[in-house]
Amino acid sequence: MRGTTILVVEDEEPILDLIGKYLVAEGFNVVTARDGNAALAQARSTHPALIVLDVMLPGMDGLEVCRRIQQESDVYILMLTARTEEIDKVVGLSVGADDYLTKPFSPRELVARIKAILRRSRAAGGETSKETLDRTLHFENLVINPETREVWLDGTLVELTTREFDLLYALAEYPGRVFNRDQLLERVWGHDFAGIDRVVDVHIGLLRRKLEMDAANPVLIQTVRGVGYKFVARKRQD
Repeated sequence: MRGTTILVVEDEEPILDLIGKYLVAEGFNVVTARDGNAALAQARSTHPALIVLDVMLPGMDGLEVCRRIQQESDVYILMLTARTEEIDKVVGLSVGADDYLTKPFSPRELVARIKAILRRSRAAGGETSKETLDRTLHFENLVINPETREVWLDGTLVELTTREFDLLYALAEYPGRVFNRDQLLERVWGHDFAGIDRVVDVHIGLLRRKLEMDAANPVLIQTVRGVGYKFVARKRQD
């Protein structure tokens, strides 16, 4: 992780300086921005591995910055906010944030969260082409390809974020199996994820809106009341 570039977006100079000092001490390369437009410019020019993004920024707020960045890349985003309501956390996660830390926070906890996020694997690696192709999932009207990270529904490409794809693959790899939130958190976000478990529900909702004919009455991704979720589809018979 040493030498990894972290973009810190924070308009309060004392907090920005404090975060920067701790990250530099841990061997990270730190770039900074103090408003939303500068954050977008830095993200595009420096290609950071992770962005620490304050929600309350002058001009364009952190949620809009997060939304725009996620349209362009799959960079990890850890959001900072002074708000404590869970609904605010859910909103942040729904626009693509990977984790959420409420002010005031310990700089050591922030560094630990960053390291935990960076340890996650975005996609399985080190496989041969044949092995990767063998992991492509074929269903009657749905194809999920882990090599290209593409999802095709009725012949149409469906645009998914990194987390949406990983969550769908985790469910679809075992059709009919019921996963609870903790199991999905571990499979998709990693065992050391320290955010709220509602992130699973948020991303299930996002997937349903993209994959289901009627998101309010899902067929592919079903809720098992009191337990969790399961993927229900027939594998294609070639």
